[in-house]
Order: sequence, then C-alpha cells, then structure tokens
Amino acid sequence: MLKKLLWVFAGLVVVALIVGGIVQVKMQQFDTMGTAAAQMTMPPTPVNTYTVEQSQWRPRVSLVGSVKPVQGTVINTEIDGTVKEIKFSAGADVKAGDVLVLFDDEIERAELREAEVAADRAQLSLTRAKELSKTRNISQLEFDNAENDVKQAQARLNYNRAVIAKKTLRAPFDGKLGIRQISVGQFLNRGTPVVSLQSLNPVYVEFSLSQRRLGELAEGLKVEVVTDAYPEQKFVGKITAFNPDIDPNTRNVRVQATLDNPEGKLRPGMFVAIEMILAQARDVLFIPSTAVLHGPYGSSIYVVDKGEAKDGGDAPLVLRQQLVRLGETQGDFVIVVEGVKPGDQIVSTGSFKLMPGMSVVIDNKLAPDFKLNPQPKNT
Repeated sequence: MLKKLLWVFAGLVVVALIVGGIVQVKMQQFDTMGTAAAQMTMPPTPVNTYTVEQSQWRPRVSLVGSVKPVQGTVINTEIDGTVKEIKFSAGADVKAGDVLVLFDDEIERAELREAEVAADRAQLSLTRAKELSKTRNISQLEFDNAENDVKQAQARLNYNRAVIAKKTLRAPFDGKLGIRQISVGQFLNRGTPVVSLQSLNPVYVEFSLSQRRLGELAEGLKVEVVTDAYPEQKFVGKITAFNPDIDPNTRNVRVQATLDNPEGKLRPGMFVAIEMILAQARDVLFIPSTAVLHGPYGSSIYVVDKGEAKDGGDAPLVLRQQLVRLGETQGDFVIVVEGVKPGDQIVSTGSFKLMPGMSVVIDNKLAPDFKLNPQPKNT
C-alpha cells in the first residue's frame, strides 16, 4: 500500500514539473509579445488638408423677388365697335405702332364725309362774309357767326377723324404679345381686353430688403438671379432704383434691379432667387465647412502641426484640436473670426473620425474642390 502511494506521489511530481515548464514557456512568450507590442507604432492616418489663406470678400445677401416688365400692359379697346380684322398672331413680337386690330368704321367714315361737306360750306360762308365786310354790307354779328361756324365745323371734323383713328388698334410699344381674347365679328365695348403686351428686354426684378441693410444699399450693386425654370443659368444685373420710403408694416425697402434678357427667358410674374453682392469688401479667413466639428462646448477644427523628431528621423505630423469662432458662410466655406491664422494647415474632411495627438500623413489626391460659388447640378 505504501509502495502505491509513493508511485502516485512521484507521478504527481512529474506532472507538476511538466505543467510548470509549459506555464513558464507561455509566460515568456506573452512577455515577448507584450514587449513587441509596446515597441510597435501605428502607421500615420492619411488626411485631406486645406491651407488657410486671407481673402477679400464681399458679403452676399440672399433674397427672393419677382420679374416685372419695363413696360407691360393688357391692351384694351378705347371705343365701342365690331372687330373687322385681326392683324396679329398670338405670341408674336411687335414694334411700336404696328396695327393689331381693325374695327368696322363705315358709319364713322360716312359721318366724316358729312363733316367735311359741312366744313367746306362753313369755310365758303366765311369767305363771303369777309368780302362783304370790306364794303360794310354785313354786320359784325353775322361775321362772328360765320367764323364760329368754321371753327365748329373744323372741331366736328377733327372729332370724326379721331374716332376713325381709334378704330385702328396699334401696339403702344415694342414687346411680345400674349394670347388674343377676341374674335372677328365680335362686338366689343369700351375697355374690353384684347391681348397682353409685355416688353421682355430688359426686365426688372423687384424685391424687398430689410431696413437694417439700408446703409449697404446703393445703385449699381451687382445682383445674380436664378430661377427654377433655368436652374443651370445665372442672370446678372444691377440695382437701378429703390424707394425713398420704408414700408411701415414690414420695415422693408422696395428695391428694383435691371437685367438684360435678350432671349426672353425671364417672364413677368416669374419667381426668382436673388443674391445681392454688397459694396463693402473686407479681409477674411475662409475654411471649408466640412472641416468644422460642432460640439456642445463650441466648434473646433484639427490643425496639422509638426511633432518632435525621434532618433534623428523626420518630425511627424500630429493633430491639434483647436476651438474656433465662426462667422458667415459662403458656398462651401465658412469665415473663421477667431482660432486660426493664415498659413495654418487644417484637416478639411473626415474630422469626426480623428483624435487629438494622432499621427497623420497628408494625402490630397481625393480632396474635394471647394468653391465660394458652387453650382451643383440638379438643384
């Protein structure tokens, strides 16, 4: 029995020695791996960067407005009459004085002929009265009546001619016609709408501007106009007038800009988006909007700084998180009022996945092309 116990004890000792050896080997392996991990450094993270530069900037004001014609009206009839002939086509371009509509004027022409006869008779009577007045065979009253008859007849003649002239409807100015609202043979009362006529080149764009910007407003300021009818085209004009008074209800001033419109794309009544470029220019620091991290304690960016060189190698690039105070935005950029200086290199995209002190390498192969006035498609 004792012999068996000795053999069991000896076996346990052998097993203990084997397990101890294995544990020692594994401990050495783990120690070696830990030492290697401590000596290993992560490769630098590639980042897109942007170099801060000082630029001259003219603030822009975004507004909305409407297109107005320089001249525009609905042509109405001035007298009663029956349409004899329509001389225009809907949508046609016309010049000032072009005949649009002819009305039946037979009765008026007959009255004109009667008035011409009466005027000739009155003139003949006056001629005879003048001859008689030389020999004093006519009283002053009869002579005055003869003169008045001539004037009366001439007035009647002028009236008939004016009525006949009104029977021809003409374009009051150059422009583009709309859809006709009358038909041949139709009797029209005075004031009946006939057709819309609009002058399309140039055109006005009118909009309202807050009174707080009145000091920045001046004639000649540049405006850029965009409409959803032509989203890829920008129309350029300038401020030509604004009201001298402020609307007491809205505290806005009404402003008018004039734009060339040779192709007639801008139409009266059209809704447009406007950017007015103010006169005052100032020096600012722009950074891409995508570089900014917005947090509960303020906005920040990552600045790329040079770290300390080790073992005689090149100094690494490391990130420093910098709080910034922001101003107005323009296109893809935002103005930095405080926090950066010209020449600083900052991370322009992907800042949300970075950390302060991280080692980085600059790679701008796929960096976006930031613009102050971007014009994206399909917007």
